[in-house]
Amino acid sequence: MRIALVQIASPSEESPSARRNRVRGVLDGLPADLDLVVLPELWAVGFHHFDDYTAQAETVDGPTVQLCAEVARATSTWVQAGSIVEQRPDGSLRNTTVLLDPAGEVAMTTSKVHVFGYASREVELLSPGDRVSSAVTPHGRVSSTTCYDLRFPGLWNELVEAGAELVLVPAAWPAARLGHWQLLTTARALDTQTFVIACNSCGRQNGVELGGHSRVIDPWGEVVAEAGDSEEVLIVDIDPARVAATRAEFPVLADRLDDYRTLRTSEVIA
Repeated sequence: MRIALVQIASPSEESPSARRNRVRGVLDGLPADLDLVVLPELWAVGFHHFDDYTAQAETVDGPTVQLCAEVARATSTWVQAGSIVEQRPDGSLRNTTVLLDPAGEVAMTTSKVHVFGYASREVELLSPGDRVSSAVTPHGRVSSTTCYDLRFPGLWNELVEAGAELVLVPAAWPAARLGHWQLLTTARALDTQTFVIACNSCGRQNGVELGGHSRVIDPWGEVVAEAGDSEEVLIVDIDPARVAATRAEFPVLADRLDDYRTLRTSEVIA
């Protein structure tokens, strides 16, 4: 399986429409033999451009997803369109990832469960997701989480329960916590025995430096490939069969308890 992680900068001086046009050029220039293309979190609007969220909100048939759908159809490739500020029917906004199949049809949507509040207005502006999703592809069952969701292993346990074998992680992770990004992507791959395909933003947004270093981690926790800190297309070859092989060789998932809350003590021992 051949994957392209498209690491993008979303500078404040570039409009979302101009950025979509620029990224379309990048996508049109990708190799013809790809199976999957992955983009970062909120790359069109820019995660840290909070004042633009409402004006740039779109539905899953809006301009960002349609651009990616056209690329998927033209190349017969699976495309994860990063994420968008999704306008919901009830008027709320969510940070929603969209996976498109090679016909350009929506195969899966997943909204970010843990909206970010630390030095961020996401928690003020966006509603959290309330479910996990998965999609069956010729390369295995795919799920997705977004950026800050990496810090919550309980959510990732639910992805395993949903059958996830490959987990796509679009992100806008800051350079200031790059070490956490590298540690958490590795840890989540290791403790779920999945491939983690994590595409980060780079460059500067609204005064915040994004970390880049998009990366792919295998089910044994080994780094398959990692980008640098600037705009880059990272091409990676993986063997999805390694998920089943790793789980068979070291069946740690079979030893998990269904509910660890049963271990809580009712008294404090001094």
